[in-house]
Amino acid sequence: MSKSKDGKETPLMKQYNAIKAKHPGALLLFRVGDFYETFGEDAIKASKVLDIVLTKRANGAASHIELAGFPHHSLDTYLPKLVRAGNRVAICDQLEDPKSVKGIVKRGVTELVTPGLSYNDQVLDTRKNNYLASIHFGKETHGIAFLDVSTGEYMCAEGNAAYIEKLLQSFAPAELIYSKAAKKTAAEVVKNDFITFHCEDWVFQFDFAYEKLKNHFETANLKGFGIEDLALGITAAGAILYYLEETEHREVQHISAISRIAEEKYVWLDKFTIRNLELVFPQHEGGVPLIQILDQTVTPMGSRMMKKWMVLPLKEKSQIEERLNVVDFFHQNHDLIEEIISQLRHIGDLERLISKVVVGRANPREMNQIRRALKSILPIKELLKNQENATLKRLSDQIYPCEYLLEKIENELQEDAPMLVHQGGVIKDGVDPQLDEYRQLANSGKDYLVQIQQREVQKTGISSLKIAFNKVFGYYLEVTHAHKDKVPQDWIRKQTLVNAERYITPELKDYEEKILNAEERMIILEQRFFQELVQEAAQYVTHIQQNARIIGTLDALLSFAKVALTNNYSRPKVSDTESLEIKDGRHPVIEKQLPPGEEYIPNDIYLDHDSQQIMIITGPNMAGKSALLRQTALIVLMAQMGSFVPASFARLGIIDKVFTRVGASDNLSRGESTFMVEMTETASILNNLSDRSLVLMDEIGRGTSTYDGISIAWSIVEFLHNHPTFKAKTLFATHYHELNQLTQDFPRIKNFNVAVKEVGNKVIFMRKLKEGGSEHSFGIHVAQMAGMPNPVVLRAAEIMSHLEKDKAMQEGKDSAKSIPKNNYQLSLFEMDPKFKEAKELIDQIDINSISPIEALLKLHEVKKKLEG
Repeated sequence: MSKSKDGKETPLMKQYNAIKAKHPGALLLFRVGDFYETFGEDAIKASKVLDIVLTKRANGAASHIELAGFPHHSLDTYLPKLVRAGNRVAICDQLEDPKSVKGIVKRGVTELVTPGLSYNDQVLDTRKNNYLASIHFGKETHGIAFLDVSTGEYMCAEGNAAYIEKLLQSFAPAELIYSKAAKKTAAEVVKNDFITFHCEDWVFQFDFAYEKLKNHFETANLKGFGIEDLALGITAAGAILYYLEETEHREVQHISAISRIAEEKYVWLDKFTIRNLELVFPQHEGGVPLIQILDQTVTPMGSRMMKKWMVLPLKEKSQIEERLNVVDFFHQNHDLIEEIISQLRHIGDLERLISKVVVGRANPREMNQIRRALKSILPIKELLKNQENATLKRLSDQIYPCEYLLEKIENELQEDAPMLVHQGGVIKDGVDPQLDEYRQLANSGKDYLVQIQQREVQKTGISSLKIAFNKVFGYYLEVTHAHKDKVPQDWIRKQTLVNAERYITPELKDYEEKILNAEERMIILEQRFFQELVQEAAQYVTHIQQNARIIGTLDALLSFAKVALTNNYSRPKVSDTESLEIKDGRHPVIEKQLPPGEEYIPNDIYLDHDSQQIMIITGPNMAGKSALLRQTALIVLMAQMGSFVPASFARLGIIDKVFTRVGASDNLSRGESTFMVEMTETASILNNLSDRSLVLMDEIGRGTSTYDGISIAWSIVEFLHNHPTFKAKTLFATHYHELNQLTQDFPRIKNFNVAVKEVGNKVIFMRKLKEGGSEHSFGIHVAQMAGMPNPVVLRAAEIMSHLEKDKAMQEGKDSAKSIPKNNYQLSLFEMDPKFKEAKELIDQIDINSISPIEALLKLHEVKKKLEG
């Protein structure tokens, strides 16, 4: 590190090293004057991420240190880039005014920003939560907690590894903490998908965590939050509070409650299903997830609420019906939708704004946004109160008008207040007589200077005389050299320039002091009044958070109604039966991506426990089997989220688990084959079935040889049909036509196929589901459509027709052996050398003494010789 002339550390670097030692894992932004500087390794990293100049500073004794910095006012530009690159950033500020200090200024870390802990608008995405997650690993069960410090939302849960993985996939935390001792377990559960940080083991102790939570919420126990018995969840949640302290986030009154993510309330979606159905994220670049179709919200709270609903669909009929009733009500009252939305547009991110108020980071513009939000909430409250819907009346009742706060902000804060308080012009006239006086003095003082200038011009006859200001002299009179002989005796010369001279007078100095003092005191008073206004708003944190939640709920339900109207969705009927019935079902995403003029072909689905538990769907690739499977799951999930669905009619008995095994989600980068991934996902389904599960399986077994594949697919279908306790409703898409045989042996298995029409040598996909199995797969036609070279297509057709023709004759034999060879013609007069070698092998065998295994091996050898 930097040394002074005698080889010792400079005082500045000594201070830097001491602070850096306390935060070894963080990139330290060290405030020096008007700049934030980084040193050493930090500077190298920062210069790469921020694309700023890396310099070296030599400090005697032949030592040097890397340096990279940026102006302090650019912090909002550069900080997000560092955090998004996965860095923890410690912001070290000057804790005292350099003007009033001799020697080195006292400095300290005022905030440690990490990917999971930030209030910065540039770091956060308004349309999604920014969660910090904490996991406490037990033997079989683990505890997990989530906190979004920017909104105050705090939750915890417990479950096995699969449940923890599913929650991680659903909530997609920006950062994850766990104890150092759990590194190995964490690697298995968490994989490399998240930015992680490990704390000391003692942080993850139950007693420590329990006390932390009790002290934070100021309660005698945690029963009121419904988490008292979640020991592992409490431990994970307590570690988050400790981590907040460690990162200098000490203002946390907005974290006013913790809730339990109740596994039994929501549909079980494993991590594969969330990914396969593309609910929140597309699987491929340029893909469209379901959220993109359903999320037509106008507030950030609504958008975040909808994401939560999407990954946590409901299982309780009454809750689903309540949401559907509101959507139905809006669906029938189109005008009301626009009326409410016109108010919602002015609300902005109320939830995050009030969090900023509590931690003392709100600026005047943000306080004005809170005023606009509160003002727009009042007409919404009135509108909802007069509607014929019980839920809307209740929501209206739960909205707090916060009238006193609204009035206070309106009366005291300038509507066009600047972003920074020290720029002045923040508080209105008439709020404080003293402030008005200073403001008058500051403003009229400048008018008085103009009067002085005009008077002196007349007195001296210097027409070009002007009064100006700079930081060195304050106010001064400037006279060009042409007029300098007219300058009065009592003016004091301060500076000579190339073509002018600058003077001061006692009168000017007196007035300067008055003006500058007035401006300084005015700013101090404005800051004080603004601070009081922010503190007043902080008293309303729980009310405003509740308003934000209600606005989010309302916005999400309005979005469902808007999308239903635009896309012609209908209300699903939720019943207590076990059947699932969909008429004219469509895929909500694919139908929006079709070229203009092309209609989506709808299909019906019926599944129950008694007559049709498993539908085996055959048909060629590209015919629409996968779309049919996915749309069925999406319709079910949309219904249980409380949305209308893309179908002319849908009746469903509530589904409690949705499993999908679709698409080849290769894990090759982690060394697993496609087939291995497929079997792992399938095993997870078969081991976690329930009586109300919906199972979607697409092309099971295609990652291995045909006979292996058919055998595995066959046995899976049998297992699902004959399960002793659960009759999981299943859609099984396959191109193995052999599975059509199953319907003859099992009563609840029915065959269907996706219709295809042959015209000449071409195939047209009808995309319509009809009863019965299909005969063959049209794979060769698909290859031709994909542009496969003609010779390959013709040869494939020749082999195929031979195999089909020989099927009956070759029963029990390998028909592939009798495929007409596509190689050179042998001369009739010479024996093929391959046959010669095979004949010699057969001649050597003693049939009387050979064992069955040896016979098979010899037969294999002969076969190999003939194949050459």
